[in-house]
Amino acid sequence: MKSYRKELWFEVPTRRDFINITSEIQSCIEESGIQEGLVLVNAMHITASVFINDDESGLHHDCDVWLEKLAPHEPVKQYRILKRQTQKEEEMDRFKRRNYSYQRFAQTCDLQLKDGLAKEISRSL
Repeated sequence: MKSYRKELWFEVPTRRDFINITSEIQSCIEESGIQEGLVLVNAMHITASVFINDDESGLHHDCDVWLEKLAPHEPVKQYRILKRQTQKEEEMDRFKRRNYSYQRFAQTCDLQLKDGLAKEISRSL
């Protein structure tokens, strides 16, 4: 079995950004010379994620607004003051965050490789 591994590093000038890495992934596939198999795209930082969807500015804006509502940056002091929740409220919050974030973002993404072209088969947090 053949394998290929390459690390890609990205720096963004803002606190949050969307980067289309489709061409970089395709270049890696071509460099590998592998025509069939699996491609694992893994965001190796806890605050990064793999986003598979159309590269459309309106969609990026909607996701950015949604993420800001989910985990607002300001006021920062809100993260230092713990609000007491019931166990049921905490479970519901965790459930909502997990399900909403899974709809759009994932920590890893598996791609099926066939004839040198990749397509998504799964995502995981």
